[in-house]
Amino acid sequence: MKPTICAALLLAALSGGCAYHAGSGDYRSYEAGAEQSVRFGVVETVRPVRINPPESGLGATSGFVVGSIAGSHLGRGNGEIVGAVAGAILGSIIGSHVEDQANQRPGIEVTVRLDSGRYIAVVQEPDEAFESGDRVRVLSGRGSTRVTH
Repeated sequence: MKPTICAALLLAALSGGCAYHAGSGDYRSYEAGAEQSVRFGVVETVRPVRINPPESGLGATSGFVVGSIAGSHLGRGNGEIVGAVAGAILGSIIGSHVEDQANQRPGIEVTVRLDSGRYIAVVQEPDEAFESGDRVRVLSGRGSTRVTH
């Protein structure tokens, strides 16, 4: 197998490991020591959701490269060009789909009735089990909100 194809395949395989998984107990370094507001409430509902991180473009780019190389080997002359273009387009679509599927992860949407009477919903990693009626804390700050016991 050619080195270019190997490199493109390796790039596509690695694209699935780029997502940051943040559970209720996970903090980024810039969040440490930062003040957060704390509200209290009761869990109303919990439902499973899928968390889809934004695409990096790495899957589509890798697919484009692999597809264009593979497609260019299908014909001679003009067929080579048509094969490369078709392979690049198809590879880009497939690579984007592979990246999307690799980075999807399960999550939960927790709807909380705050003590103030206001309702909020928070989507997060399913690292804590919540049930309707649970008394919880809602932590907010630095652009993120999380629910915890």
